[in-house]
Amino acid sequence: MPQRGSASGPQYNGISPPNLDLPWPESPETITANLLKLTEAVENPRTKFIFSRLITHLHQFVGETSLTTEEWMTAINFLTRTGQACTPIRQEFILLSDVLGVSALVDGLNNPKVSGGTASSVLGPFFTDDAPDVTIGDTIASEGMGEYMYVEGRVLDTHGKPVPNATIETWETDSEGFYDTQYSDRTRPDCRGRLRSDEEGRYGYRAVVPVAYAIPGDGPVGELLTHLNRHNMRPNHLHVSIEAPGYRKLVTALYARGDKWLSSDAVFGVKRSLVVDLKVVDNEEEARLRGFPNGKTFKLLQFDFVLVPSEEAEVARQKFVVGKAKI
Repeated sequence: MPQRGSASGPQYNGISPPNLDLPWPESPETITANLLKLTEAVENPRTKFIFSRLITHLHQFVGETSLTTEEWMTAINFLTRTGQACTPIRQEFILLSDVLGVSALVDGLNNPKVSGGTASSVLGPFFTDDAPDVTIGDTIASEGMGEYMYVEGRVLDTHGKPVPNATIETWETDSEGFYDTQYSDRTRPDCRGRLRSDEEGRYGYRAVVPVAYAIPGDGPVGELLTHLNRHNMRPNHLHVSIEAPGYRKLVTALYARGDKWLSSDAVFGVKRSLVVDLKVVDNEEEARLRGFPNGKTFKLLQFDFVLVPSEEAEVARQKFVVGKAKI
C-alpha cells in the first residue's frame, strides 16, 4: 500500500469527461444504455464492435438470470482463483476456455474446413515453447515413458504437392497420462519435440502411445466440472502444430480409434477426420530399423497432413462469416 504523502498511487489518465448527456443510472436499463454510449468513443472500429456486443450480451445475461449479488461474487471469486492457479507452465484460463467450448468455437470460426485440408483442433493448455529440435527418425520421448509408437507421413498442400521444410511441433502425455509440465521435478522437456519435413514433405519420429487422461482437477476448473456433473476426461491423442511460409498454421491433434471418451471429450476437440488407427507391428527387425532399443512390438501411426494456402484459407474464412459481423 502507498504510504501517506506518497505519490505512487493511481494517477489520472488524462482523458476528459465525455461530451454526452448521460442520465443518472437509476435503473438497470440506464446503466446498460450509458455504457453503450460511452463505448461509442472507442476509436478502433473492431474494438468498439467487440465491446459493444460483450456489454450487450453480458448485461442481458445478468438481467435474464436475475443474478444475485452472492452469485456474482461467487463468479468473481472463481475467476480470481482461476488466475491465481496459473503459472508459467500451467494455464488454468485456457483450461476454462476449453471446458466451456470457447476454445473449440473460436478455432472453428477461424479455421473453417477447406476441401482437402486437415481439420484443426484445440491447442490445449500444455503447449510449451521449449521443445527440443529433433531430426527425422529421432525420438521425442525418453526411454521408459510408454509403449513404443512411430509416427510418419507427409506434409502436403491441398493440391497434393509436398510442403518441404515445414516446422512440426508435437507433444503428448506419457503412459501415466501426464504431460512433462505436470511433474514438479521437471528439469527438461519430454514427450515433445520439433522437427522439419524433408524435400518430399516426409516426416517421421519415435514417440509413445498416448493414453486417455483426466484434465487437472485440483483447481477451479476441476471443481466447476464436478459441480456441473461433467467428467474431466480427454481421449488419448497426439498434439501436432505445423507452420510453413504461405500456408495457414495448422494446430490439430490425432485421436486413436476405439477410445471410449471420443464422443464426449471434455474440451470438444475431437473431429471425425482426426480419428486414426494405430497399426500393431510385431517385428523385431522392423523395430530396430525404426530405432526402438527394446522389444519387438510397436504401434505405427501414419497420417498425411494437408496445409491450406493462406489466401485460400482467408477466402474460406470470409465466406464462412457471411451473415456474421466482420468488423
